[in-house]
Amino acid sequence: MGKGGISGDGENMAAWLLGVNNLKIQPYKLPPLGPNDVKINIKAVGICGSDVHYLKHGRCGDYMVTEPMVIGHECAGIVAEVGSEVKSVVVGDRVALEPGIGCWHCSQCKGGSYNLCPDMKFFATPPIHGSLANQVVHPAELCFKLPENLSLEEGAMCEPLSVGIHACRRANVGAETTVLIVGAGPIGLVTLLAARAYGAPKVVIVDVDSHRLSVAKKLGADAIIQVSTKSEDIGNEVEQIQKAMGVGVDVTFDCVGFSKTMTTALNATTSGGKVCLVGMGHNEMSVPLTPAAAREVDIVGIFRYKNTWPTCLELLSSGKIDVKPLITHRFGFSQSEVEEAFETSARGSDAIKVMFNL
Repeated sequence: MGKGGISGDGENMAAWLLGVNNLKIQPYKLPPLGPNDVKINIKAVGICGSDVHYLKHGRCGDYMVTEPMVIGHECAGIVAEVGSEVKSVVVGDRVALEPGIGCWHCSQCKGGSYNLCPDMKFFATPPIHGSLANQVVHPAELCFKLPENLSLEEGAMCEPLSVGIHACRRANVGAETTVLIVGAGPIGLVTLLAARAYGAPKVVIVDVDSHRLSVAKKLGADAIIQVSTKSEDIGNEVEQIQKAMGVGVDVTFDCVGFSKTMTTALNATTSGGKVCLVGMGHNEMSVPLTPAAAREVDIVGIFRYKNTWPTCLELLSSGKIDVKPLITHRFGFSQSEVEEAFETSARGSDAIKVMFNL
């Protein structure tokens, strides 16, 4: 294995998930380049919680890994080859890749909600191969040229940031919206950054982990509150949240998705407010829905994102959002480093975003 995971004979190599806790760098034969496709030399790949879930459990929600799969979906790279019809990028361009390919024929795609396409082909969502590889082939229209002042790592961070952007759009966050964020993991933190960029004047964030809360404070949260995992503490914690906010909580983002976090979100949000469920921790929950409905608290969900990459690149390039502090660990692309990187991400603790440099 040579530098950057390239084999001695120049084969394209990728990180394959072969089973639970079984990741191996092996050759990856790419599909042929279509007229509207580009071949990308991947240079930066972040680890997502879903990647860790696939590694540790062989599944994430309803998606099960039943055969070997290349992992990874948060990525950016350099255009190495373009299809005959491609006009949007040229060889040598640095690009951020949006990982989901809609069918463009169904009612959801035609209506603009391509993120809800039932036939979506998404990097590293079984059975579709991901992007932790030397090279991938991808539609040119899903490869967005990076402004000169942005790094490839920042390009890869467009993917998690897109979740926060889409959540803020769904919840209509604006200059008069007070925001509570439940969960200070990577998605909670990008939602904090997005809410600030959309003008939220006050943001309170809660979590069980003191280190992640300290990061949230450095990133601009107005108040941080450490909470417990015990349901009996909800009443007292809601009081703390409301006291810290000083006014009503207009929008709450639950970036965890447990019964306790969703109950906290519903109870803390002001009458006529909105709760946006971002995290998918539990498939089923027991929550006080009727009292929330009686106060006209709306509940909205999100699934991934749509049409967010141009917005992400503009916010990053302009300096309105800085994702660089979220990248806490960096690894190369060798067998030992891939294994160590995923263990680092799985441990959590001081690891927020773990990034591969290929």
